[in-house]
Amino acid sequence: MAAACALALSACASNKKSKPRLAYEERPVELLYATGANRLDRRQWAQAVAYFQEVERQHPYSEWSRRSILMQAYAHYESNDYAEAIADADRFIQLYPGNPTAAYAHYIKSICYFEQIVDVNRDQAATGQALESLRDVVQRYPRTEYASDARLKIDMVNDQLAGKDMTIGRWYLRQGDTLAAVNRFKTVVDRYQTTTHTPEALYRLVESYLTLGLLEEARRNGAVLGYNYPGDPWYNDAYKLLTSKGLRPAVEPKAGGRGFMRLPFSKDKQQTVRPPGAVLAPEKPADAATTSTEAAATTQAAPGPTAPAETASAEVPRKKKGLRLPFTRKD
Repeated sequence: MAAACALALSACASNKKSKPRLAYEERPVELLYATGANRLDRRQWAQAVAYFQEVERQHPYSEWSRRSILMQAYAHYESNDYAEAIADADRFIQLYPGNPTAAYAHYIKSICYFEQIVDVNRDQAATGQALESLRDVVQRYPRTEYASDARLKIDMVNDQLAGKDMTIGRWYLRQGDTLAAVNRFKTVVDRYQTTTHTPEALYRLVESYLTLGLLEEARRNGAVLGYNYPGDPWYNDAYKLLTSKGLRPAVEPKAGGRGFMRLPFSKDKQQTVRPPGAVLAPEKPADAATTSTEAAATTQAAPGPTAPAETASAEVPRKKKGLRLPFTRKD
């Protein structure tokens, strides 16, 4: 019985996935870091992480140990191990909150949340986390390349959240729950008015208010739609709908108008900023001794991934304008 239990326990232990770890063998910190950077360039993410972990283990108080944490975060991110990448970023922020490269830790954390966003038919918890983290990057480091990329992704995240509300609103309309649908469409207009979903949301409000018999509200939303998007197909439909009810809008649809081109939500790792220039691999010292066949194979290790310097600044783009209300004169 004891032998059977021992065999079962050993089988369970063998089934557990354990991450490979290098055998402890003292090596120069420059050699370990350069080898990890070489593995990073060769897209061997697991090996890169192992070498950067060795830097931390063997030289915990060195400058390269600090740099290795960010490199681990980047390698975990590239291998789609977002939980580990976020943990690495949080560890860096906790240990070195005032370091200039903490900007990258905040940035890579936000990108990890961003790439976990799912389609609008599923729960958007990661979308909310991504939006919060991206805004944090913009607020903390507004004139960095990280903020520039974060602003672009914030627009995509807002469009995703607006799309979720539109999906729910259309479902309510199909179920005949017009009031609930109105609340969703108003959320899009009020909170996400610079997204591509705004013209449809205004049209749906016109449609819903006409269904409820609220003609003045329908006319008002139609006027906002026509004033801001006179050439959009959604306004063309709203114009026909209002005219059929005797509520002829003042602005006529523009002929040949085209609506917004809604691009699919995409996640491109090629657009992600790599670790800053301060964490490039050091030059291999001339007298570095190779203590293993693995180390010997990496004596010509290339430096880590190149990137702009961490002090690079970018012009802050102008904020998108929201909806404008049409001028009305009281009789």
